[in-house]
Amino acid sequence: MNGFLRALMLVVALGLSSAGARADAAFDGLLGRYVVKSADGITRVDYGRWRASSADRAALDTFIAGEAKRLPSKMVKAEQFAFWANLYNAITLKVVLDAYPVASIRDIKSSGVWFDPKAYTGPWVGKRVTVEGRELSLDEIEHSILRPTFGDPRVHYAVNCASYGCPNIGVRGWRAETLDADLDVAARDFVNHARGVSVSGDGRVTVSSIYNWFKVDFGGTDAGVIAHLKKFAGPELAKSLEKVTGLAGDQYDWSLNDTAKAKVKS
Repeated sequence: MNGFLRALMLVVALGLSSAGARADAAFDGLLGRYVVKSADGITRVDYGRWRASSADRAALDTFIAGEAKRLPSKMVKAEQFAFWANLYNAITLKVVLDAYPVASIRDIKSSGVWFDPKAYTGPWVGKRVTVEGRELSLDEIEHSILRPTFGDPRVHYAVNCASYGCPNIGVRGWRAETLDADLDVAARDFVNHARGVSVSGDGRVTVSSIYNWFKVDFGGTDAGVIAHLKKFAGPELAKSLEKVTGLAGDQYDWSLNDTAKAKVKS
């Protein structure tokens, strides 16, 4: 009996693994079709073309529904991270596609939430998915699961808020097998881009507002943020940061990361 149960558990595990791999491949296919690498180093999404494809919008819905049935509590840590980051990004894409055309994700309100001011400045506090019996908003996935569970500032390079100012959305989903290396690549791409860090001629450093909003994740001080930036800086930026002890300010562009300028609904 024990041997039979072990064999049965193995079959179930292999089946779940296979289903997960198929789902990952399906998500990769969607990202590969609609996420475009631009010459300026920013990836953008062809929301207009995706919105026009009922089959691919349905495929995204199917991916999200399938992910909601999985059991992240049973996954190893890297797999959990990849699961939650992919789910967050997929839901964000769906939110934008459902509302498109919009000029910014902040034009999309959170439904079903009445007494939270944040509900009127974006879609992040409305419940979007149920996983293991828990109804979750985008905010809860990011701030109640990803950030506290993993304690890794690179979370901010993994989740995409559909904005120009955000770290890039990838042309494929996150994978447990390559997660650490992929997160480092994402960090370097953002840190070494002007929307991540810019240094003026007089040495004043302006950073993405991400480093201000979530400064606690980067050490809690300007010095902590600068140390993080130096870790991922290329040679040119690293030289500019050598004698920097403080930050001059921060900035963020909430324009939709669209391949075309969207015409806002009237």
